[in-house]
Amino acid sequence: MSSPDTPPTPPRSIPGLASRGIQPRFSELVQDCRKLVMNRLAEHLAGVFGQVDDTLFECAEKAENNRLQTLFFDSMREVRKLRPQIERSYHQQIAQNFSDFLDGKLKAAAVPSALDAEQLSLVQNEDYEESLQITNMVSRVKARCARPLYTLEQRLALLNNGHKLVEDSNPFGPPAIASAFRQALAAHPLPLRIKIILYTLFDKHVMQSLDPLYDALNQRLIDAGILPNLKYNAQRNAPSAPSSSIGTQQPLPTVVSESAGNPARVQTSQGGITQTGSSPSTSASQPGQAPAAGHAPAAPSDLNSPPPQDPGQLFGGLAALLSEHRERNVDAPLLGGTRSIASFAPRTATSTYSANELLGALNRLQQQSAHDISQRLHRPQAVEGLKADLQDQLEAYSQLPGQQKLSDQEADVIDLVGMLFDFILDDDNLPDACKTALSHLHTPYLKVALQDKALFTQHHHPARRLLNSMAQAGVLYGSEGDERGLLAKMHWVVERVIHGFAGDLLLFDSLLDEFNEFVATLQHKVELRERRAVEAAKGRDKLLGARQLAVDAINQALKGRELPAIIRNFLELTWTDVLVFVLLRHSERSSEWQRACEVAEQLAWSGTVLDDAGRSRLQGLRVGLLDELRKGLELLGGYHEDGIRRLLQDIVACQHAVQAKQPQLAAKLKASLPESPLGAMLGEDAALAAPMQSSEVVSARAQALIKELQKLEFGTWFEFVQGEETRTLKLSWFSPTTHNYMFVDHSGQRVAIKPIKQLASEMEQGRARIVPTERDSPLVDRALHAIYRVLQRFTGRANEVGQGA
Repeated sequence: MSSPDTPPTPPRSIPGLASRGIQPRFSELVQDCRKLVMNRLAEHLAGVFGQVDDTLFECAEKAENNRLQTLFFDSMREVRKLRPQIERSYHQQIAQNFSDFLDGKLKAAAVPSALDAEQLSLVQNEDYEESLQITNMVSRVKARCARPLYTLEQRLALLNNGHKLVEDSNPFGPPAIASAFRQALAAHPLPLRIKIILYTLFDKHVMQSLDPLYDALNQRLIDAGILPNLKYNAQRNAPSAPSSSIGTQQPLPTVVSESAGNPARVQTSQGGITQTGSSPSTSASQPGQAPAAGHAPAAPSDLNSPPPQDPGQLFGGLAALLSEHRERNVDAPLLGGTRSIASFAPRTATSTYSANELLGALNRLQQQSAHDISQRLHRPQAVEGLKADLQDQLEAYSQLPGQQKLSDQEADVIDLVGMLFDFILDDDNLPDACKTALSHLHTPYLKVALQDKALFTQHHHPARRLLNSMAQAGVLYGSEGDERGLLAKMHWVVERVIHGFAGDLLLFDSLLDEFNEFVATLQHKVELRERRAVEAAKGRDKLLGARQLAVDAINQALKGRELPAIIRNFLELTWTDVLVFVLLRHSERSSEWQRACEVAEQLAWSGTVLDDAGRSRLQGLRVGLLDELRKGLELLGGYHEDGIRRLLQDIVACQHAVQAKQPQLAAKLKASLPESPLGAMLGEDAALAAPMQSSEVVSARAQALIKELQKLEFGTWFEFVQGEETRTLKLSWFSPTTHNYMFVDHSGQRVAIKPIKQLASEMEQGRARIVPTERDSPLVDRALHAIYRVLQRFTGRANEVGQGA
């Protein structure tokens, strides 16, 4: 059994290092590195399992329904039981990776290919979700630890007798570490939701702690004299010849050994890092690297079918439809009414602009935007206007004025990006101020798309994720009270992109991290406000539930009895409140509750005509009964001593009048009862305390809607129509006892509480509806599917096309 502090012994003994080609002088060094890694990872993995219980318990408290709550509690016990097995399997896999590396048998981790955009349709949903978790955490470590990882790989390669490390074959690299955890979980059938939580904790405790581990490994190797003067610099590529696709001159990492006595030297090549001499070479793929020349996405076999779910096929279909649309009529409008960029070119043009000419024109447009971006941000950037400006720039700097045009492929990309931003400007989900801000990203995103077609095919492209994140934040928080803070942050991001984007996609990663951090703070405030609203609603609902039990107890006491008004009113108004307070303070099974209900029964009985035995019994009970009534009135706190005495005197007088068979005298007794304190506690929910009309007729359609509503989960969005105004609200909580549904707005503020019958009635009348889940899809996904359907219509392939918003 493994412990959190000490990793288990590997499954087999380590063969002699000399037999693998490792020089004997490195034997102790290799074992030191292995021990360092195993101990550090054991410590970090212990942190993962140390936080599992707290995390799952917190999830259970916030669970949307009982089924999920049970899942979290059951999984808490299951993970606790599986911990030794998972830890043992994880450490064995790490040790095995190192052994395979020394044996030359370690293969590159398959993390990146698992998320190849054109392979997504072949991956099962749960596998895809897990691959997504692994890829994201690995990518973040690679971006953050580029320098120590590159230098570590150079030194490990030298240790391994100069055998070069192919991509992701570092036994201590983030792909190997993350994949080991995935393999450790694979043997156990945990639900995907629980695995995602475990991956999140693994990322927090292990992956985010790799920086000091890599620094320590490098330092240990340096101390042993392994490439001690290896340095990591950034150089720029030599300019490449113009090609059909745009690629800016990107900084490439370079490792340089300045030791005169060491023949190893690592130089930058066009494809990445190459080390000459005795040391191995590695390749470094750059973020956003354009696909290889001649690689074209495959269009779906049937362009009449709905938009493909596979992103590669979707992009291929868009290219095919755009080409067909251009051949039909180059001047025909696209989505949003904007013309194709091809229609701006001179009709006499015979040659095409080079990639550098197009890039230069876009750079000049970006520089113009940067000069007065703070003023521009207050008005939207029109798509057709930008196309016209781009054509003017191209023509103004053309070496063959009037004779050049854009290639069809570049025109397609420009038109596709244009339709994306037309979709943004026409998206009803986004507030106008957010649309305006996002529209000014058009020029830099043109540069991104021309440089890297993965913007259209990879869901986790950094520029795509940033645009999706900003749009989602605008939808959720842009129209509420925090609009000013969010809009200012969006303006800041746009300005950073306009001023800073020169081809390096890492800019989008850093901006995404900072923007998401801001949104997380905003979301925390919203969630806190919503949590308070839910807790308040739960308290009031508990009050309403207690009141219903109290009303039932009073109705039982009144059943079949004709009582004088003073006693009936006292029971229905005052003693009902007493029962509520007793129930809230104690419980339904407590002796205090039973006694309070018995007092109600005795008081109701005392208001009826009794026989001699009954009157004799009443005489014996009266003192105790009055004492209980006094205690109940004192519990309410709304009566002075004199008021209590007068009220009890009136009740006794009524009892005597009833027993003397003088109903007229009993009817004249009217007590002045103070306002119910329960009403003040319920506040705006007091109306919900009104007795439900059980005789109310509910239509068959409403009954079906009620059944549907009972299955809804928290977080479902509704649209409510009030006159000409439509408001989108979230179902934040519903009561399983009173069946009241509470709704909050995007800021987390409580807006309405509706009984289930009322909500079903509003849905039946068309004044309320559940918002389709498609609206939750990321902006770029919705836009590309909408563009696909519009192009189908424009090419005569579909009669009706939705916007997909």
